Amino acid sequence: MSDSSPLPPARLHSEAELARDALATPLLSRAVRLARWAGPTTRVGAGGELAEEQLPAAALELGLAADADGAADASEAWRVAVDTGLVEIVDEEEGTVTAGEDLAVVASGSPQDILALWLGALDAALADASVPDLDDLVDVLEETGEVDFSQLDWDPEAEAEFLEGVLGNLYLLTVAEGGAADEPVPLPALAASMIVPDDMGEPTDDVLEQVSDAMLKLDDQFRLLVPVGLVEFQPVDEALMAEIEEGEGGAEPDAFDDSDVTRYGMVRLTPLGLYGVRARMIDAGLDAPVVGDLADKGADTLLDGTSSFPQAAAQAEIEQWLARRQPLVAARELLAAARGTDAGAPLRRLRCQQALSLVGGEAEPALREVLDDAELGGLARVWLAEHGAGDVPVPPESLIFWLTVDTIAAQLALEGNSDELQGLVEGLAAQHRGFFAAAWKVDHPATADVLEAMGRLHPDKKVAKEARKAAFKARSAQGG
Repeated sequence: MSDSSPLPPARLHSEAELARDALATPLLSRAVRLARWAGPTTRVGAGGELAEEQLPAAALELGLAADADGAADASEAWRVAVDTGLVEIVDEEEGTVTAGEDLAVVASGSPQDILALWLGALDAALADASVPDLDDLVDVLEETGEVDFSQLDWDPEAEAEFLEGVLGNLYLLTVAEGGAADEPVPLPALAASMIVPDDMGEPTDDVLEQVSDAMLKLDDQFRLLVPVGLVEFQPVDEALMAEIEEGEGGAEPDAFDDSDVTRYGMVRLTPLGLYGVRARMIDAGLDAPVVGDLADKGADTLLDGTSSFPQAAAQAEIEQWLARRQPLVAARELLAAARGTDAGAPLRRLRCQQALSLVGGEAEPALREVLDDAELGGLARVWLAEHGAGDVPVPPESLIFWLTVDTIAAQLALEGNSDELQGLVEGLAAQHRGFFAAAWKVDHPATADVLEAMGRLHPDKKVAKEARKAAFKARSAQGG
């Protein structure tokens, strides 16, 4: 994930909904049950872990199987109860415990208090997910009881950073337009996002092997993160896992079958997981906006702030902004903020149009007030016509061309050389004979840039050449 590119805003559920989700997660709900179950006879070891002989009773309390897996799950839940303050150690030598102050939060705390508890459980789950298999740890224990990391080939900081990076990429895919909020992410794609360099063409065999290793590591880690409610996860298919293990022994696994990508594992952040990863990003000093952050700001901040947002996020942000204002007042404020000749002005006007499309007929006086405005008169006429208003003055040709240049400039800033923009360019050139002969004269700061873009985008060489010649004239007329 790039450290320089601004993150799109996340669309979070309400804190009340998230708090209910947090209390329903298996890990935190088990920790709460064990905190309430603990009593005067409960004993813990030197590290706060539940005494081994009490694990069967704890597992039984949680309704878990009376086997090693049940004991392991009970032990994990107990550790979370201690780490989050649901349980407090009274006497370390005696190993006695009591209910922690934070246990009351579960019943009477605010949603923010409950989410803070859950974030503590998430910290514990992430720490566990970054630790290698326990069997490997036992093999490299030194006589002192310390782990010799050099034998284990495991760097705790690097492993934690890798997992944080994976979650960061998954977050970015989730908040992006049409991302993992709509569809889960295949595990190989997520692993490749951490391994394959952006500028690499065809991955080498070595890189593909690294991606495969990372995929299997993530399969183990995401299995551990499901109980805390961070992700919805479909593990790697067991038959495929066997093929991969056979491949390590000399036989090659089946080739990647993109017709059934689900075999390779699928993952997505839950709404609670989106909240949790964002909270960790903020703690790390990253700017991770949320839809609604601009609702109490001025129209200038709204239009500038949403300029880089995906379409759906911009729409949601604008809707929240409008909900706090009277339609006529909002329209006047938006129109005033949309003025300007700077490079960002065309995109501000595009967002202004988007916002005004959500405002009802009460805003009509504000639009009529700017009919004679050189920068806003075009969009005002479009709005009035779309809302069936009468007595809308016919725009002069110069205004039509100005609005066309402004619209294309905004689309260039928003999407670059997109297929949609290419279609618009082709349509303009086909419908308006002599378009370029008139367009280069348009008194707009972006005229030359727009005509150059039209020259790049138009597939007809003759038309493209005409656009480039018009761009040269426009730049010369502007003294560039």
